Amino acid sequence: MKTLSHLIMLSALCLPLSLVAQTKSNVTLPQDKGPDKIDVSAYPAPMQANYKLFTGKCSKCHTIARPINTMMKEDEWSRYVKRMMHKPNSGISDNQGKEIFDFLVYDQTNRKDKNPKSFFPALSDEEIDKLKKGQ
Repeated sequence: MKTLSHLIMLSALCLPLSLVAQTKSNVTLPQDKGPDKIDVSAYPAPMQANYKLFTGKCSKCHTIARPINTMMKEDEWSRYVKRMMHKPNSGISDNQGKEIFDFLVYDQTNRKDKNPKSFFPALSDEEIDKLKKGQ
């Protein structure tokens, strides 16, 4: 009985922590204020499927507008996707990470690179920290 009550108390303490870990970031970046959808109907079928995966997985932690409106080079997308894969509760497998990366690079090359002034460059971790602190 004592073990059961300890388990219940432990569960009650851990639940708020797990909910915080699952909620979206409360930091708003300039990219978050842009469009949150892409018309991918002209993209190849595999990229359309990857877009669906991308929107489903990546919206767990931040707005989809953020990556949609961000300019990055291929190596930056690679680093970013790997970092996101290791976030708690991302649920992104290695294979899914590759598909998301493939979509982001395809979109970068076929949409963003054609009109780069319409998109924001990636922010550094330092710039994001400043936004978090309200500086």
